[in-house]
Amino acid sequence: MVAPRANWKGYIKFGEVAFPVALYTAASSSERIAFNTLNRKTGNRVRREFVDSETGDPVEREDQVKGFEIEDGRYVVLEPDEVAAAIPNSDKTLTVEAFIPCDEVDDVYFDKPYYLAPDKLGGDAYKLLRDGMKKAKVAAIARTVLFRRLRTVLIRPHGNGLVGSTLNYDYEVRSSQKAFEEMPDLKIEGEMLELAKHIINTKKGEFDPKQFDDRYEEAVAELVKAKIEGRTLPKKKAPPASKPSDLLQALRESAGMSAAAKNKRTAANANAGKGRQKAARATSAKSRGTGAAQHRRAS
Repeated sequence: MVAPRANWKGYIKFGEVAFPVALYTAASSSERIAFNTLNRKTGNRVRREFVDSETGDPVEREDQVKGFEIEDGRYVVLEPDEVAAAIPNSDKTLTVEAFIPCDEVDDVYFDKPYYLAPDKLGGDAYKLLRDGMKKAKVAAIARTVLFRRLRTVLIRPHGNGLVGSTLNYDYEVRSSQKAFEEMPDLKIEGEMLELAKHIINTKKGEFDPKQFDDRYEEAVAELVKAKIEGRTLPKKKAPPASKPSDLLQALRESAGMSAAAKNKRTAANANAGKGRQKAARATSAKSRGTGAAQHRRAS
């Protein structure tokens, strides 16, 4: 198996202590199934081509340049060397600016995770920072130039090492007020709240990523296999439409109250049936006894 290639190499510095680290991608989508775009008529792959929006003529790579739109149809042209000069100089150092409680950063600010591994020398300082943060239950906020941008990185202990998550800037995270501004002003209490708490308690568990499979990938892989073998997959039946019900009734059904009530009614009906059968047998026996007595008197 080929060893992973570092995306970046530099230093972590806290106080006057610095040690070398290598940064590796912690999550990747490269293993996902990928499609190519083909010409349906020929079966050949098609290629992407940049064309002039007005003339329709192809534009070669050397003639393509970055531009910033200042108003409709007007652009400021930025040459490659100008863009390169505007990028902050990298000192290849993740400088820790502060240590904060691990749960202080809202996870909506999390961008991408990376593993930070010790690079050759500096293992003692690496372990010192890792174990010190574990004991203090803190994370480190650091900044450096990564991938041509100045980025804020949250560094946390993870397993035997450290994980660094790049953070979104405040202007990149949209306000939640807009998303929730039409929320109805309702107060949930009483039986509804108790039922909700009951359902939540019965569903408590632990997060295990191995339990969550990518069903889309599995379905596509099975489809590709079936096409190669000349098979057709059976069409899936549409799920039945849910019955309309109010929230309280749905909560009761989720909590199993309807089933319990149904079982109670079934048991009650069964007991009533047994009672009726017993009464019928008693009545029949009584009738037989009366008939026998009348027959003896007649004799």
